[in-house]
Amino acid sequence: MCGIVGYVGAGGDGTALDVIMEGLARLEYRGYDSAGVALVSNGEIALQKKAGKLVNLREAIAANPMPPSGTAIGHTRWATHGGPTDHNAHPHLGGPDLRLALIHNGIIENFHALKSRLVDDGVVFTSETDTEVAAHLVAREYAASGDLTGAMLAAVAQLEGAFTLLAVHADAPGVVVGARRNSPLVVGLGTGENFLGSDVAAFIGHTREAMELGQDQIVTITPDSVTVIGFDGEPAEGRRFHVDWDAAAAEKGGYPNYMTKEIHDQPRAVADTLLGRTDAFGALVLDELRISEDALRAVDKIVFIACGTAAYAGMIAKYAIEHWTRIPCEVELAHEFRYRDPVIDAKTLVVSISQSGETMDTLMAVKHASDLGALTISICNTHGSTIPRESDAVLYTHAGPEIAVASTKAFLAQITATYILGLYLAQLRGGTYADEAQAVMKDMHEVPAKIQAVLDSMDRVREIARFMADTRAVLFLGRHVGYPVALEGALKLKELAYIHAEGFAAGELKHGPIALIEPGQPVFVIVPSPSSEHGLHAKVVSNIQEIRARGARTIVIAEEGDEDVVPFADEIVRVPATPPLLAPLVTVVPLQVFACELANAKGLDVDQPRNLAKSVTVE
Repeated sequence: MCGIVGYVGAGGDGTALDVIMEGLARLEYRGYDSAGVALVSNGEIALQKKAGKLVNLREAIAANPMPPSGTAIGHTRWATHGGPTDHNAHPHLGGPDLRLALIHNGIIENFHALKSRLVDDGVVFTSETDTEVAAHLVAREYAASGDLTGAMLAAVAQLEGAFTLLAVHADAPGVVVGARRNSPLVVGLGTGENFLGSDVAAFIGHTREAMELGQDQIVTITPDSVTVIGFDGEPAEGRRFHVDWDAAAAEKGGYPNYMTKEIHDQPRAVADTLLGRTDAFGALVLDELRISEDALRAVDKIVFIACGTAAYAGMIAKYAIEHWTRIPCEVELAHEFRYRDPVIDAKTLVVSISQSGETMDTLMAVKHASDLGALTISICNTHGSTIPRESDAVLYTHAGPEIAVASTKAFLAQITATYILGLYLAQLRGGTYADEAQAVMKDMHEVPAKIQAVLDSMDRVREIARFMADTRAVLFLGRHVGYPVALEGALKLKELAYIHAEGFAAGELKHGPIALIEPGQPVFVIVPSPSSEHGLHAKVVSNIQEIRARGARTIVIAEEGDEDVVPFADEIVRVPATPPLLAPLVTVVPLQVFACELANAKGLDVDQPRNLAKSVTVE
């Protein structure tokens, strides 16, 4: 969750501080409760850190200016060990002379034992964090060797857990050393300068050339070099890549907040995720999967593992992929998966879904699935992240950077990617499965325009949201693929507006939840297309009648031309006619807009909701 930035440049004119502060600002989306920066200047460490938002750090620096420097590290912290205080904020200093500064993302699981040993040796701690242990360990090793890279190598051998570490030393100007295990770290490659960051957003304003680090690797950057070794001390190489979005993509683009911008990015996010995945004849081509066709044909069960919004994408995929392939699918919350002795084998395909590729619960579930012999595929939005590297293959979404904590465009891109995967499996099965796959892909390419049409007609939804700003509870109902959409609508409202919201399968109403209905109770109903199978449309219309008869205020999301809902709807939100299995890509959009607008009407920060972080990199 924390944001990490490192910089080293040939000049010592103050560039480092500017780069670090800019990088920390770009990483605010990750969620944090304190921030700090350390510079190497004139043989000393200059340190400034403050609890609270980045503005507090800026004010502290303005009141006590920092010296010019070409070497620096910076950090935004999400509290794990120790509360969000100035003392617990990073960077932390190490050594008896406090000439080393270190920042850390993750959790050092054996820090209690390490701290006890250091205290016995006379080390004085000034914080409650596990990070300060690492700072003193690296400082001690540096005192013995005089080599910052060697010191980091010796220190990480003593650490257990998940961590990214960055360190600088007063005696080593022009050097930043980083280490990663189960936590993100990416290198930015410049000319006469190099960068480190939690993700590429940290340095995208300066370079679009990057290098991903592998698991258990240490990187040393100077103004003119990047050197990588493994935790075993052997030379290693990172994979270079070009970032295909620029700094402007991470800005608000004229919208009042990132979330609104990202909601409006969704037609492009879906279109870009579809782009380049079919050949001239309309057949799906997924060479990036790197798993043999024979192995995929042999799959007899699919398990989706994810958390939060990503899990709802998996739920939607289950309905579609079972229909297209007749392969049974399960959806597991990643944090429960490895604790229930799952039944999987070499013919099981485990599909993880994570926007960041760093969700620790999901990462651990992927590793467990691999240990049990399953095939693993990652659906991810972030190049260079950990989960894709730990998986047998990856299918990247192309949503671009998602800054707001509450996911919107990544969710639609995830649904799109799971559908691509499912249709590819159908194609491999041949016959009518393959024919349907091509037909559905044609329909998929029409979806971005339909999403745009929904976005262009949201004025009434925003009015409803502003009118309901004082509402204390909202219910959401759906059936089939509309059920996970209802769950996602409720989650967005909880995340952004801090009000009680629940999503239900509409058929469950009569089994208990209808007791919640009282006069004036707002209820969103996601109505399936009249073309849906099994009479689902008529059943949901009956559900609307049931709750309307008990006084509910019904806000109905229905397909254009669906007149059956008119007598029972207080409000109708129209969406374009869409094949039933693709409907979530359009029906969820009004719910996103509603939650965002209602939170805005309450004066809340929709980009950084309280208590939440973008990437949950601890268990």
